[in-house]
Amino acid sequence: MSDAKQSRGLIGWFADNGVAANLLMLLIVASGIFTLFGIKQEVFPEFSSNIVQVRVLYPGAAPEEVEEGVVIRVEEQIQDIEGIKEIRSTASENLGTVLIEAQLGADLQKLLNDVKSRVDAIDTFPEEAEEPIIEEALLRRSVLQVAISGNADEGTLKHLGERIREDLIALPGITQVELLATRPYEISIEVAEEALRKWDLTFGEVASAVRLSSLDLPGGRVTTAGGEILLRTEGQAYRGLEFERLPLRTLSDGTRLMLGDVATVVDGFAETDRWSRFDGKPAVLVQVFRVGDQAAIDIAKQVESYLEDARNRVPEGIALTVWLDRTRDLRSRLDLLLENGRMGLGLVVLVLALFLKLRLAGWVSLGIPISFLGAIALMPFLDVSINLISLFAFIVVLGIVVDDAIIVGENIYSHYLRGKEKLEAAVDG
Repeated sequence: MSDAKQSRGLIGWFADNGVAANLLMLLIVASGIFTLFGIKQEVFPEFSSNIVQVRVLYPGAAPEEVEEGVVIRVEEQIQDIEGIKEIRSTASENLGTVLIEAQLGADLQKLLNDVKSRVDAIDTFPEEAEEPIIEEALLRRSVLQVAISGNADEGTLKHLGERIREDLIALPGITQVELLATRPYEISIEVAEEALRKWDLTFGEVASAVRLSSLDLPGGRVTTAGGEILLRTEGQAYRGLEFERLPLRTLSDGTRLMLGDVATVVDGFAETDRWSRFDGKPAVLVQVFRVGDQAAIDIAKQVESYLEDARNRVPEGIALTVWLDRTRDLRSRLDLLLENGRMGLGLVVLVLALFLKLRLAGWVSLGIPISFLGAIALMPFLDVSINLISLFAFIVVLGIVVDDAIIVGENIYSHYLRGKEKLEAAVDG
């Protein structure tokens, strides 16, 4: 009973002080509109993975060797660390991965530091294994993918994909773009046994010559009157033709034996079982991510605008298609909310205007958008974004707000018909 009196007293105070009520209304509307244009948009709300990841590259090793030489040793070293809920490991060719899931409420940063200190202390890894990579497993938020497809060779498609990736990163508001579904570049050197016998070479000599000739070396510095000059020898080879020109040996007649004289250098792609097709044609994919407070819908619009212009610049027969656009569901739900809002607002005005009073219908219906603007104004303070979950909540609440608006309006009017003054009828209703 006391709560009812207090609530009625608050409503009555605002009814008696119209200026304060109008100022509060204007504050809510202004705050909601101001927040609306800067609120974070994402497909799904952000959350932490709560997982620490340990990755160790072991080139040339089979899964069994990775398990014995890397995975088991990491598991044994970290299994008694406080705060671990579960350890999941995967041993694959050339790579060992250990995922450490933290307990609910555990300090992930402390767990990361403890795991790092334990793994760094392991000195029994195989000599060929690289340094462990220890980091928090990040959940990147993909917005969409762009499929670059057509009857072209793999090199052309990958070159177009790299160019489109660079163009997208250069756009304002886009900071993370990744090239997918393509094999990595690889330069393979194939040495024939007949060539080794002909020039009296061993495979180790060829490998050593490549390793020692294809590198950049600092040469120190020279101090002059004008300042210091840094010296550097640049001999790193990056293309097949440059590898073919690497010297192996100086012959007795003064000529040089080059790598291309004894080996076939193939400048191409790594031999993997990876391949991709889109609409039945060879393709590569460019994936665009949302980072920080970037708006997913704005990113999608920028990509679509870029592709409209880029389609006129790519070779004939190459198609640029938006694929896996996750903002479509977000836009669809946002359109559904706006459509339901318009219908609900119109229904309130129509029902109250027909059966009650037009002025009452106007003021009651005005409370619907004001209540939503008030909720939007509070969203940044509650760390809530515009996403599929929050939009669904808005749609559910919209029906409640519309029903309450009709009920409150009808109740106020019924008190007014009983002979009460307008102000008293509004407060009691």
